[in-house]
Amino acid sequence: MITAIVLIKTSVDRIPEIAEQIAALDNVSEVFSVTGTYDLIAMVRVGRHEDLAEVIPGRISKIQGVEATDTHVAFRTYSQHDLEAAFAIGLDN
Repeated sequence: MITAIVLIKTSVDRIPEIAEQIAALDNVSEVFSVTGTYDLIAMVRVGRHEDLAEVIPGRISKIQGVEATDTHVAFRTYSQHDLEAAFAIGLDN
C-alpha cells in the first residue's frame, strides 16, 4: 500500500465543504483541517504509484475551491497500532 500525504490550500470560506468532498473520495482515508500554510491535509492510500495521479490531480485538485496541493509520498509507515500488533503475535488474551 502506498501512502501519500497531501497538503491542500483551499478557499478559506469553503474549508468544511471541501474537506467533506475530499473525505468522500475513494482512497482518501482521512482529512484534517489544520493551521498554518495549508488548510487541509489528506491521507491517500493506493495500491500503485500510478493511482496517485488519478486521485490527487484527477479528483482532489478538480474539486471547486481547491487552489493548490503539495504531495509527499511515504517511504515507510510507522504507527503505534503496528507496534502493538507485532508484540501481540503469539500471545493469547
